[in-house]
Amino acid sequence: MNPYWMMMGIILILTPIICWVFTLGRKHTRTPLSKAFQIIHDKRYYLHVLGYLVIIKWKSLTDDLNEPIKDRTGNWTDWIYALEGNTTLWVQQTFENAVLTEFLNFHYLFIYLFLIYITTVYFAYVGERDLTDKVTLNYLLIYAIAVPYYLFFNVEVTSSWIPGMKALLYHDGWYTVFYASHDPLDNAVPSLHVAIPFGMILLNWLHCKEKNIKMREWTHWPYHLFIVINTILFIFTIAYLGIHWLVDIPLGMLVGAIGALFIHHIQPRLRNDHGNMFEGVDKKKVANHTFWEGAATLFILFLVLSAVSYQEENIDDRVSMRLGGGDSTFEILTPLQHGEEITTSIKNLDDSQTLQFTIIWNDRAAKYMDGGVIDWEELEKNSTVYEVLPGDEFEITTTDAKLWHLVILHNDAENVDDVIEVRILNDYGDDQMWKAVALSLPSMWMTGFVIYRLKRLKSAGRSFLDSTPSHRWEEE
Repeated sequence: MNPYWMMMGIILILTPIICWVFTLGRKHTRTPLSKAFQIIHDKRYYLHVLGYLVIIKWKSLTDDLNEPIKDRTGNWTDWIYALEGNTTLWVQQTFENAVLTEFLNFHYLFIYLFLIYITTVYFAYVGERDLTDKVTLNYLLIYAIAVPYYLFFNVEVTSSWIPGMKALLYHDGWYTVFYASHDPLDNAVPSLHVAIPFGMILLNWLHCKEKNIKMREWTHWPYHLFIVINTILFIFTIAYLGIHWLVDIPLGMLVGAIGALFIHHIQPRLRNDHGNMFEGVDKKKVANHTFWEGAATLFILFLVLSAVSYQEENIDDRVSMRLGGGDSTFEILTPLQHGEEITTSIKNLDDSQTLQFTIIWNDRAAKYMDGGVIDWEELEKNSTVYEVLPGDEFEITTTDAKLWHLVILHNDAENVDDVIEVRILNDYGDDQMWKAVALSLPSMWMTGFVIYRLKRLKSAGRSFLDSTPSHRWEEE
């Protein structure tokens, strides 16, 4: 069964179960089914569905840009590896076993997506209008905040860089096809598996603090604890499966915190809880917001463009992936339109070892992957294998339209310490950098909004928890 349809089936089955379990002993919080459609209309929950559709499209646009601009944006994995070394390899090798791997693969994909959707449904079901708004915005806006870091600060997954590190998730047949066509697999920083659930946790905490509710006495404490436990498990999972680096965890929390603070302070405005949405807005406030938030946006944009410039200047020395002896990994080529082509340049940066590679359709690759390992011997028997000699560069052109391709690379050395460094550049024939910058601007502005909002609250002697719009401050 296709992973997508299995995910949808799990959501349909588990949603009523979760809502029922976490309202045991609190039946008064349940929304009668007879009133469900009326409440959806009255509280405008149909807009939340629209929000999910928007983020699906936003993610698709971002992923379509990720590969075509990589020849300019490069990656920063060598910086992260210099900081962390083989720490995640130790985690994987210490705890690895087949049962744990299967469970965490399932948890990483299905429970993560389920948690995102069910949290919106749960808070709507128990009558928490504000939190229903906030957790829906959490998914939409935290992803939006992460966009510039994904596009301009690419970091390869640990299994594509650390010799001997298995891709226990990506190189596992049934999952491979799904992930290769839905996830670029090279935007490890920050981890949204940390950022989004951490944003939920922080939104719950901000909600309770502002209303002077002790967390453990909160009606929805059991569900909050459910989110916390799953978030802790996600943190272990991303290190264990050969996906994220440890630095992705605090960076994910930072992105989640920016998103949660933005949502906490903007949601009352969107709901008109303190007057009309634009009440209290005047020319002076517009000018101040434009200056401070614009300055923050321009500063972040400057950092992004400086990073791109640095990568372009160091293109000759850029390492895209590292393969230890016996390791295999892959680069994703996104689908083309008819008449388009991708020119892939693969350079073997080693001075003594030969690199092997092949190109295969994504759908055909699954049978050669299992348990975090690519079966190179079988793949070699059934596909055309190319060799890149030490220090040489190999170019190959792909023209098949509407198909995902994988460039699978292999180091045939026996010793895992015989590492081959590889540079891969894919020329899609179209400069789409301006689109990437445009998609990133909302993230930069939201960050500027949070900084300026916290500055104003501090200057006014008010708590950072206070979500009251500023035009009401003098009235209270």
